[in-house]
This record gives sequence, C-alpha cells and structure tokens, in this order.
Amino acid sequence: MASERPVAPVLVVEDDEGVRGAFAALLASEGYRVMEAADGLEALELLRAAETLPCLILLDLMMPRMSGWDFCAVQKRDERLLSIPVVVQKPADPEQLLELVKRHRAG
Repeated sequence: MASERPVAPVLVVEDDEGVRGAFAALLASEGYRVMEAADGLEALELLRAAETLPCLILLDLMMPRMSGWDFCAVQKRDERLLSIPVVVQKPADPEQLLELVKRHRAG
C-alpha cells in the first residue's frame, strides 16, 4: 500500500540509463518516490540541493566523473549525508530489490 511508503525518496545512482530507468520505474510502481543521478557527482549535487534527503541510496561503483567509491568517501565527510544508508550490491531480481529497499527504508 502506497500510504505505507516513506516520504523520503530512494536515490538511484547508476550511469547506465537503462538500468537506472528500470530501477526507478520498479520503485515508482511500488509507490516509492525516486531521485536519479547518472554518477556520483550528480548525486552529490542532488543531495546538497534536496530539502528531503533520501531514505536509501542504491549506488553503482563504476561510473564516469565520480565513482561510487569516491562518492562514499565524500558522503562520509558530510555530516548531513553521513546517515543515509548506501547499498552498492544492487540485486537484478525485482523482488529482491524491493525487499532490500523495504529493509532499509525510513519511516
């Protein structure tokens, strides 16, 4: 039920537009709000401008401009972003992905 979903969005950080779009569509179809970024640098820009921080970040590691590793290093030094859980091993199975998000969601 959508009313049980957290108000905070899930941030999907993935340079492959098809994969990012598929994750975003799946989460949106289950009632989650979704933010999308193509790399770590874009993710940081979104997070720093966001009024509501995400309840979870699904993060790719190998990306142009700023890798997932570099993103995590910057996130750990930013007190506002430090508490957001990050998942780097994104399951390909839709049911596993939804279960992962349910376990980490805020609210």
